Amino acid sequence: MSVNILVDGKAIGQKRPLFTDWHVELPPVDERNGGRLKLRDLIRYIVDKEVDAFKNRQEERKLARIMSRQDIAQGVERGKVDPGERDLEQSVDNEEAVAIALKAFEDGLYFVFVDEVQQTNLDSEVFLKTNSKVVFLRLTALVGG
Repeated sequence: MSVNILVDGKAIGQKRPLFTDWHVELPPVDERNGGRLKLRDLIRYIVDKEVDAFKNRQEERKLARIMSRQDIAQGVERGKVDPGERDLEQSVDNEEAVAIALKAFEDGLYFVFVDEVQQTNLDSEVFLKTNSKVVFLRLTALVGG
């Protein structure tokens, strides 16, 4: 059975979230493994999904699109009307992004909470249910610290 979770990103000292909450559907957990999922595997899966979404957004921006009046009005409201048609030539490697995310966790640059319980070890098991909330809390370094 697959599980649909909510992913949230916050930074200490900021009211605004780092990104808009989004839902991720995790693949069915391997029953041969006792249905266990380690924190490192959860982070890997979420980072992979976000990198794939980034690549898709980049592809969409390469194409010029016809904008409706509603698209233009929404763009004006946001302060930017964007018809696309540009290639920023940014590439992201999934494995490198995962490695950086895991290293940042080990270095204490962010915390992970699953259903309001802080996860402190990449090899600890996390227990997810449908509509579980995973929060990434980015820490802010002190100046001169």
